[in-house]
Order: sequence, then structure tokens, then C-alpha cells
Amino acid sequence: MTRIASRLAVVALAGAGALALSACGHSIEQKAATGAIAGAVVAGPVGAAVGGAAGAAVGHAQKPH
Repeated sequence: MTRIASRLAVVALAGAGALALSACGHSIEQKAATGAIAGAVVAGPVGAAVGGAAGAAVGHAQKPH
């Protein structure tokens, strides 16, 4: 049980770090690229897709109207 809990903690921290990095950059493209790189480091190709989507979403949310 200890092994599962520690692995879950590492995955949660890595995910939080990837989400935080997805907000880096000035343009939507930069935010998506940063999120994709962070996601790839954490979880491989699937993480890259999720990180890129998160970065693009953050970029659109922060875009002035």
C-alpha cells in the first residue's frame, strides 16, 4: 500500500507541475507548446497531447477580448 501511495503522490505532483508549466508563454501557441513539452516529460505522447490542450485552453482563457 505504501508503494501505491507514493507513486500516486509523484504522479499528482508531476501533473500539477505540467499544468503550471502549461501557463508559461505569451501567445496561445507558446502556451500550448510549453504545455506539450511538460506533458511529454511527465507522461509521454499522451501527456504531450493533454499538456498541449491545457496550454491552448489557458491561452484562450487569458486572451483579452
